[in-house]
Amino acid sequence: MHELQRIFTKQKKYIFFLLAVCVLGWGFTPYSTIFAGLALGSLFGLYNFWILVRRMEKFDRVLTDGKGRAGLGTTFRFASGVAAVAIALALPNYIHLISTVIGLMIPYVLLIVERIMYYTKHQL
Repeated sequence: MHELQRIFTKQKKYIFFLLAVCVLGWGFTPYSTIFAGLALGSLFGLYNFWILVRRMEKFDRVLTDGKGRAGLGTTFRFASGVAAVAIALALPNYIHLISTVIGLMIPYVLLIVERIMYYTKHQL
């Protein structure tokens, strides 16, 4: 599980860099709604990833102890995705809906890219 914490720490750095780019894009380009949607989606996506990491650690503890029941927090992750979309729908003049949905997927895309880079680095 230490590997998962390392991955989450890297994800936070990438997302915070992306958020800085979104703030610059929101402030200095005419596409402020798109950058606001990306930022909102990325924040909720990072929250979803944090829930997943936390639940996987709990799941691992339950498996090693052999007692109890553990889920992976699908309901909370789904609800936070719905909340991000609801915010974008409630504020269409300020937040772009499609970019919010794209932002929700950014942490998972970064996870896949990071894993591909890790395996190509360690395979050669």
